[in-house]
Amino acid sequence: MVLMAVALFMLLAFTALAVDGGNLYVARNELHNAADAGALAGARFLYVEDGSQVNDGTQPYDGVNYKSADAWATEAAQSNDSQNETVEVVRVRRGHWSFTDRTFTYNPSVDPVDLAGKTTQELDLDPNFINAVEVVTARDQTPVEAFFGRVLGFDGYEASARAVAYIGFAGKLRPEDVDQPIAMCRQALLDGDEYACDVGRFIPEGDQTGGWTNFEHDQNGASNADELRDLVNGDGNPNEMRFGEDISTNNGQVQSAFKAFYDRWEAETGKQTLWNMTLPVVDCTGGIAPSNPLVGAVNLNVVWVVDKDNKINDDAPRQMELPPDDSDGVSPGTWTNNDPDGVTRWDDFVNTMNISGPNLGLATYANDGWRQKSIYFLPSCSYHEPKGNTGGENFGILAQIPVLVD
Repeated sequence: MVLMAVALFMLLAFTALAVDGGNLYVARNELHNAADAGALAGARFLYVEDGSQVNDGTQPYDGVNYKSADAWATEAAQSNDSQNETVEVVRVRRGHWSFTDRTFTYNPSVDPVDLAGKTTQELDLDPNFINAVEVVTARDQTPVEAFFGRVLGFDGYEASARAVAYIGFAGKLRPEDVDQPIAMCRQALLDGDEYACDVGRFIPEGDQTGGWTNFEHDQNGASNADELRDLVNGDGNPNEMRFGEDISTNNGQVQSAFKAFYDRWEAETGKQTLWNMTLPVVDCTGGIAPSNPLVGAVNLNVVWVVDKDNKINDDAPRQMELPPDDSDGVSPGTWTNNDPDGVTRWDDFVNTMNISGPNLGLATYANDGWRQKSIYFLPSCSYHEPKGNTGGENFGILAQIPVLVD
């Protein structure tokens, strides 16, 4: 009788463990789903649409909606149920996630960190770089029901779950995230390991500045002139581009593609305004072409395009919008020079825009800076709309799609 009583008690205990434990496991998984959804939603809307500040609800995200990142996270988490009970959102916090320390640091600041002049590693260790949202969900007010556990004195079980979502730099690029079939070399955008807002010079001659691309993976070379011309006149990359994988590139000028680019630049700018665009960034350690690994995306301004090097008196710029000199994206004015001598105008333009040349100096005429079929660009230091999925390196563009990290 005694042995039977003990055995029945142990059997009841193991039954409670199995049934109530399984029920608690299901409830906690549902809480995790809610926390994941909340963290991802908060990180997705962590910055306002143009990336100029953390979204605390005081500025409209899309020109209309004043919902903060915290509110997005809370609403997404509460839209999930746990066993027909509304999920309780215990905590929503914005802050910094570090991959080096695998830690989340709460930081309520709404000030964005200047991405220029910082390495990806420096930003990873900077707690003032707001890049993550933490959400904690629970079943405290409505504990998970106890079945057999009631016999052992348990009325219910409290449960909670936590998730952290991180928004990094543009890596996997969705269709039409980039604008033109030109791949920029990461080496042309960095000063050492830091993203730099100095002017680069794209001359497709294997100088590790950039090259044409048809955006395609699993191909070598992008020499199909008709395809490149159509992409210049199109809406950007037609297919998703995956971070870490090679995209096809072309070393050398493609005349019909350049002509289409020149004509579109002239139509877009009237040769008086900057042409802002987002381009893919590739690693050119071994040179450009026939394929290079995609490492991110960059926003830049095309400041001038030269067609024929022997027409400098006619084609050198006379007027151009100045690039923004800070993060607000506002141009400080217009550069003008109407000197009849094209070399004088060009050298003044180069000095004003700080365009680097081929021989470690400015791209002046004497320094061989005026080149046939060349595109002169300035990487943008202002904030711009996030693009793509998290996974790339820092070239000044935050990603739009976050990932769960904890």
